[in-house]
Amino acid sequence: MSSSSIRITAALSTEHRGRLMEMARDVKFPEGARVFEEGRLADRFWIIRSGTVTLDIRVPGRRPAVIENLGFGELVGWSWLFPPYLWQLGAEAMTPVRAQEFDAAAVRMLMDADPAFGSAIGQWVGRVLAHRLHSARVRLLDLYAPYGSGLTP
Repeated sequence: MSSSSIRITAALSTEHRGRLMEMARDVKFPEGARVFEEGRLADRFWIIRSGTVTLDIRVPGRRPAVIENLGFGELVGWSWLFPPYLWQLGAEAMTPVRAQEFDAAAVRMLMDADPAFGSAIGQWVGRVLAHRLHSARVRLLDLYAPYGSGLTP
């Protein structure tokens, strides 16, 4: 699965994308800002308009391992959709970032109120999650397995 197939423009219909975007607010992150920290409350999520965000995972006794770089149109954060709503990874702005921010509780309420919208968002986030898990596996094998993963993310 390519990252382009999980970008919002490819993943959601015009109608569902429009409903979601009605809930967006524009935000900026300076280069080096932590967007969120692994283990903390996941009460919002973002879609990148410009810039690059890296996802990382804590590794005991080492610096956080970068799992993936995200760019235009990509979802930053999926933990907001699944209880207990705690970030499973960390994220940092590697360049200045402009993004659209969403209140997770408000989006979950809209998903509950509109089953078609909820299904579309759930399927999109599920595809993003599958892609991120694959990327994490490949990256961690490349970093820590004796011969790497032998795979390309």
